[in-house]
Amino acid sequence: MKRDLLLEGYPLRIREVTIGVILFISLILYTLPRFLGEGEKIEYNIVQEIETFDIPQTEQFKLPEPPARPSVPVASEDESFDDDITIEDTDFDDFEDWDAPPPMAGGPKVTFIPFDKPPKPKRGLGIKPIYPEIAQEAGIEGTVYVQFFIDKKGNVTEAWIQKGLPNTGLDEAALVAVKRSKWKPAQQRDKKVGVWQTVPVVFTLE
Repeated sequence: MKRDLLLEGYPLRIREVTIGVILFISLILYTLPRFLGEGEKIEYNIVQEIETFDIPQTEQFKLPEPPARPSVPVASEDESFDDDITIEDTDFDDFEDWDAPPPMAGGPKVTFIPFDKPPKPKRGLGIKPIYPEIAQEAGIEGTVYVQFFIDKKGNVTEAWIQKGLPNTGLDEAALVAVKRSKWKPAQQRDKKVGVWQTVPVVFTLE
């Protein structure tokens, strides 16, 4: 019978392999704690403080305030203003003493007509302006110069503002009053003539 060398050496090889495996595992178990200890020695630095820096404040541009809206006078139903209104009486006796403003461009062409006696307002039919309520409430005062033509019959046929106060209502009130006035016509050598005149209409609040 032929000898089988593999079968005869099998128990010995099993022992050698078992011993080698045991030694390999023991070596691993011996070296593993060392690696774990190296891992525990690693230091971790925790940042305690965070660096801060100042951010400059954004410059804010202040927009200019809008201009104040002009107050618009509103008509009132209160009639108490009538007691506080003073419209100065115009003295028609001496026209030569009036300081008339220089003529304005755009007005009618005025031709000087000589006269001996100036025109005079008829009694009760002179210039009587009505003070506008809007101007009263706004506290507007002033003098309006009206240039007008008095014909031979004493009627005012033309009238325009020579110097006034626009957008107040006083110019319109002065024009209406002048156009409604009645006059004794001017005379030249006992003959009635039509003449141009300039009158100041004064509006005053007390």
